[in-house]
Amino acid sequence: MLRYDTLKHRGREFLAATSLTPDEFLLLLPAFVAAEGQAQPSNLTRAGKPRQRQAGAGPKGTLPRPEDRLLFILVYQKTHPLQTMHGLQFGLSQPQTNAWIHRLLPLLQQALADLGHRPARQADDVADSVLATEGGASLALDGTERRRQRPKEPQTQRSHYSGKKKAHTDKNLLLVNEQTGKVAYLGPTEAGKKHDKNAADEAQVVYPAYATLDQDTGFQGYAPAGVLTQQPKKSQEAVR
Repeated sequence: MLRYDTLKHRGREFLAATSLTPDEFLLLLPAFVAAEGQAQPSNLTRAGKPRQRQAGAGPKGTLPRPEDRLLFILVYQKTHPLQTMHGLQFGLSQPQTNAWIHRLLPLLQQALADLGHRPARQADDVADSVLATEGGASLALDGTERRRQRPKEPQTQRSHYSGKKKAHTDKNLLLVNEQTGKVAYLGPTEAGKKHDKNAADEAQVVYPAYATLDQDTGFQGYAPAGVLTQQPKKSQEAVR
């Protein structure tokens, strides 16, 4: 089974599984533990009733340690597997996996917010975001896709089919600070068929003053007011 102790000394695998280095994981862990403590006081049960015995008594769960719980939700966020497959990695059934995801995801979001690393989800918040302006508002915009289960309804199938990926996908816009490498804005989830520029136009992101924006050819024609946009050109080697 996948556990923190099996990965903590394997930096490359740890990064591939969680998008964090082991050191970054340890910086996030205290905030995650604090968020757990706020959501689940030690004197109350999960149902909110006073405990009849101390926390930790009784049978031990499959994910008793906060390190393993944080690893569980980070791996899910990074790889986005089917819940059955994710559960197999951690020794959980699909219903147990579903329950843990819904329990831990808000805690991860709260921990990131407490540390100032949670991306803006509202387009109006980007202009005042520290994540966007740290080191200068040098930003890069891109669309990211991830596979999803094939929808049952034919119309939904068509809207989620991405010709680029040759698969059914969900799509989000990402705005990254090029100075820090941090994600400053995460756009709403869209169907995979939607074009990157259309998604950007609909998002109506409010950028910081004097921002520069790197974008690829998928955003051809996207030029928000007051922003210097830059698009990489093909090298002569590629053209030949």
